[in-house]
Amino acid sequence: MSEYIMKIGELRTYSRRVNLVGKVLEIGDPREVSSGSDNMLHQVAEVLIGDSTGTVLLTLWDENVGKFHEGDVVEIENGYSGTFRGRLRLNIGKYGNISKVDKEIEEIDEENNMSERDFGTNFRRRRR
Repeated sequence: MSEYIMKIGELRTYSRRVNLVGKVLEIGDPREVSSGSDNMLHQVAEVLIGDSTGTVLLTLWDENVGKFHEGDVVEIENGYSGTFRGRLRLNIGKYGNISKVDKEIEEIDEENNMSERDFGTNFRRRRR
């Protein structure tokens, strides 16, 4: 990863080109959701990842569901953040990548859960 490595505590509601490394702390149960864009069923799971500055929920789709385990350290390249129901979420998207890496993260700040902050459900991003 050659670009700036962001820390979870630095995430904002609409961060782009997010490159970070986090430890998988919890994995939610996968569920099926129907997409309005392609009328297909997709597998989705939320994964709590953390580093020394905080934790955040990462949304995994389809081929990435079931790929990681608690305790794994993952590297996210070109991800982005957004809100879902007023709560911050980290996403990989179609231009991003996530992979397991052989790194250690000893210290996790579990008190600063970025996904528990209320960013409001009425916030709308301005189109440019």
